[in-house]
Amino acid sequence: MKAVHLAALGLGLLLSGCQMLGPDYHLPKDSAMQRPDLQGELAGEGANVVSAPVPADWWKLYQDPRLDELVRQAMASNTDLRVAAANLSRARAQVEQAQSAGGWSGSAKAGAQRLQESGEAFLLTDKVPVANVGDLGLSTSYQFDLWGTLQRGIEAAQANADATQAAADTARITVVADVVRAYTQVCAANEERHIAEESLQLQSQSTQLTQRLRDAGRGDETQVTRSETQFRSLRAELPRYQALRQAGLFRLSMLIAKPLDQLPAGVADCAELPHIAQLLPVGDGAALLKRRPDVRQAERHLASATAEIGVATGSLYPDISIGATVGTVGLLENLGTAPTNRWGFGPLLSWTIPTNGSRARIREAEAVTQGALARFDGVVLNAIRETQTSLVQYTALLQRRDALALAGDSAKTAAEQTHQFFLAGRESFLADLQATRTYTDVKAQLATANTQVAMSQIDLFLALGGGWENAQAKAPEHAKP
Repeated sequence: MKAVHLAALGLGLLLSGCQMLGPDYHLPKDSAMQRPDLQGELAGEGANVVSAPVPADWWKLYQDPRLDELVRQAMASNTDLRVAAANLSRARAQVEQAQSAGGWSGSAKAGAQRLQESGEAFLLTDKVPVANVGDLGLSTSYQFDLWGTLQRGIEAAQANADATQAAADTARITVVADVVRAYTQVCAANEERHIAEESLQLQSQSTQLTQRLRDAGRGDETQVTRSETQFRSLRAELPRYQALRQAGLFRLSMLIAKPLDQLPAGVADCAELPHIAQLLPVGDGAALLKRRPDVRQAERHLASATAEIGVATGSLYPDISIGATVGTVGLLENLGTAPTNRWGFGPLLSWTIPTNGSRARIREAEAVTQGALARFDGVVLNAIRETQTSLVQYTALLQRRDALALAGDSAKTAAEQTHQFFLAGRESFLADLQATRTYTDVKAQLATANTQVAMSQIDLFLALGGGWENAQAKAPEHAKP
């Protein structure tokens, strides 16, 4: 009894000295995330955007029910999102494993066998008789986390699960952006094909007129040939638009994991680009860095790496547990009687002397943490760069589109005037053909510019990291200021 009291006293002293090994995680003060110059306004002068909060469902700004339905179906059945969900379930299971480590554990065993024991094993010179031997036992133990090794393991697993959640959020916004981009491609291809068909019809009329003038002796074969060449050149562009349309439809089919004939009604015939009738909301740098899932993912990887230092440090110290066993071993007919019963209770100390690379593993964990910090800073800087670049490109494309719209108006007026002068005999056929060709070219350029603006909007929203928010996924609150 005195020995038990001494063991309990020693165990109590050990428990009173419990401490968490390794550094406590906090967001480094010198990290890029803390830089004041990255927290301010994102939009520059004349950026055609507003520093308002980015809506979670940014694609609804287009007010297009077909697009909303495509996004809904993609969120429900996209294969990339299914993979992300499986990865998240695995990460959460790993957290449960870490939480179940240590603490109470128990085991039970039961066995029976026809046994011939060795006599000499019991220092006997005679043969031990063959007997039916049984073994029943129960054991339980409690492992103490004196050094916080298990707790650091839980922290690492939870941070890794948070990073996996952020990766799932990244997959979500990427899928949404891909859906909007593919839908825009279909609409743009149809719209540009219609414009090309109008231009082709106009050129056909010009060619017919040229032929009539030739037949009437007011033109020559060279003019007809040039006009027919222009007509054939325009007609050669039509298959390209059809291919773009089909590629967009195939992309949508893959994204929502459904055949083409199950796409929402009207998608294949969309002939008007999705349009946002307001300034784009972009928020500020501080909101961007809290919202972007890749930033949260990198920050959580840093937290996990920091916790792993404590896990590695814990290998330098002994594991201490306390346990109890009870059982009965002997001949089957005697099991449970006093001579066969046994029990035990007491502490257990297990320590592997740290000569097998334990300190090197600590240095390795510290190096991994430094690398995770560098990656975190890089992701933060890249997030700002991507957003600012997208803003600049979006502004430039808007300015180009507006300039082409003015040029298109001028070219249309010039083409109409030149054609009237040609009919009145005041301009040559070549001048009329050149004016028509100029108008056709500018009109096609304007259609392409409108498509580029629409695609740039999607790139901007993707850079802003909007579209992942839901009831389960929130901005990280793990980092300490």
